[in-house]
Amino acid sequence: MSEIIRKDISEGWAHSGIIKAGDYCFLSYCVGNVGGTVEEQVNGAFDQMESRLALFGLTLENVVQMDCLFRDIFNIPVMEKVIKERFKGKYPVRKSIQTEFAHFGGPDGLHFQADAVAYCG
Repeated sequence: MSEIIRKDISEGWAHSGIIKAGDYCFLSYCVGNVGGTVEEQVNGAFDQMESRLALFGLTLENVVQMDCLFRDIFNIPVMEKVIKERFKGKYPVRKSIQTEFAHFGGPDGLHFQADAVAYCG
């Protein structure tokens, strides 16, 4: 059995930002630019995703699946625009979910979060 490697660990949140298990990496709670526009937050989340992937020598093109969480699901076209700009045609499968974030910024804070699975074998 392959070893499990955890990186970007937050003791305060009891959370690993990325875990490599076998041929896959699992990323959660990718957020960024909280308080900015939805487009800024989507880009910020993908910036954080890229920095975590880089810990294992990976890029956004390695991402095969994403769960995208929105405060307002009607912002999906904003995310799709950013995905087209950043994933260079190597689009992951994904689902989009609307949720009420439990975040300190309240309604003016967090509007987008992405969790992902990347192939690293």
